[in-house]
Amino acid sequence: MQLRNLIKALPKATISGDLDQEVSGITADSREVVQGSVFIAISGSDTDGQNFIPQALENGACAIVSEVAPTADEKKCWAHVSDTRAAVAALACEWNVHPSAAMKVVGITGTNGKTTTAFITHAVMKSVWTRAGLLGTVQVDDGEQIYPSTHTTPGAVELQKIIRNMADNDCRGVAMEISSHALEQKRTDGLLLDVAVFSNFSQDHLDYHGNMDDYFAAKRRLFELLETQGGHKKTTAVINLDDAYGQKLVEEFKDRLYIITYGHGVHADMRIGRSVQTVRGTEFDIQFKDREYHVRTPYIGEFNIENCTAALAACCAAGIKPRDAVRALADAPQVPGRMESVGTRDGATLFVDYAHTPDALKKACAAIRELRAKRLITVFGCGGDRDRTKRPKMGKAAASASDFCIVTSDNPRTENPDDIIKDIEKGMVGKRYECIPDRMLAIQTAVNLSEEGDVILVAGKGHETYQEISGNRIDFDDRRAGYKALNLKKVEL
Repeated sequence: MQLRNLIKALPKATISGDLDQEVSGITADSREVVQGSVFIAISGSDTDGQNFIPQALENGACAIVSEVAPTADEKKCWAHVSDTRAAVAALACEWNVHPSAAMKVVGITGTNGKTTTAFITHAVMKSVWTRAGLLGTVQVDDGEQIYPSTHTTPGAVELQKIIRNMADNDCRGVAMEISSHALEQKRTDGLLLDVAVFSNFSQDHLDYHGNMDDYFAAKRRLFELLETQGGHKKTTAVINLDDAYGQKLVEEFKDRLYIITYGHGVHADMRIGRSVQTVRGTEFDIQFKDREYHVRTPYIGEFNIENCTAALAACCAAGIKPRDAVRALADAPQVPGRMESVGTRDGATLFVDYAHTPDALKKACAAIRELRAKRLITVFGCGGDRDRTKRPKMGKAAASASDFCIVTSDNPRTENPDDIIKDIEKGMVGKRYECIPDRMLAIQTAVNLSEEGDVILVAGKGHETYQEISGNRIDFDDRRAGYKALNLKKVEL
């Protein structure tokens, strides 16, 4: 692509230098620059891309995009912009020829439920359309291959490249998680959505956003983008009407977007009715457009009924017939690390779940209570170098809903695990619990304490296959640890 054609994506930029050059690629990482690359010097909170402009030029960059104007003697092509994050998103879309325009794109945001809702939406799309893409916390499916994710929502350059691959691989649609970090950092700017889903909102990521208002503002931005994205798509917002923040979104955007609401209330467009749960899954009814559908799913928990309903609403908004979506949902796969059953021993069952916020942990415990477990034994911790204010809240959520808790390490990162556990304990005063920093030992202890009819919940890490300790990643998978613990003989530890 000619630089002159690419740079048209930045109509408000001040351009200097030779535009009649062939571009070999675009990047915001100076280490990836090769001869003919366009380097975007993103100004970040941790590192400033402007410091790496000399390295990019040395590596052969044909043009620089920066919030700083070039020096008077600079001969390289230079695009001076007011916002490099918006610029990199625009250039990534242009370089990849706007791949999202050719597919049905469902973007899902919210504090909890994004991964499960995206997995279910993808499963339905794939069942009905044969090929569909998935992009989120656990993995990427580009229509040809499936591989682990590095971020919930990648940077703009990588994001558009993945979606380009999906389009080239004949995916008719894509289901993707969109994080608050990605929205604030404008990674998804330029993405042409068909459907934007809001699942719920509760405390998380305050170490990054600072406060709940700013955190919600980041989530809200998805619907602002949906409203202003342009193009020729018929867009729909799918919003959880049971959630107080969902109600705020509906009130604000009701005259600006076409909205499908879902929930238990009589005013929801897709209304959840009667439900029955067992350890094998859930059956429930929904009413939508004056028709009733009986839904069978392999998932447990009231929150998963909401996730399934959100996915059904999203698929319907994307053009799939309700009855086809409901039929496909019955055969949807297990979501890795999301209320995943690892196995049983002596009549006790062990589940692994990603619940790492107070609200998610509370709901995970409630889901198991609905199975009428004899006792609930919960193993959990909190991550280090993250929002400390939620730690006692996590303790309170687990202790109030469990018969016994084992507080352990999650990803302590650079913090002392004992200090994190002490913060959690502040919310567990008077409750029955034990502190075991060694996570494997904590899981094994929970299994050893279990009896017939008990359920063990190991919460916090879900699909993750590592622990971050003292700046290092070590192999650790709650599912493998649970399986190992269930298959060991009961011994004194």
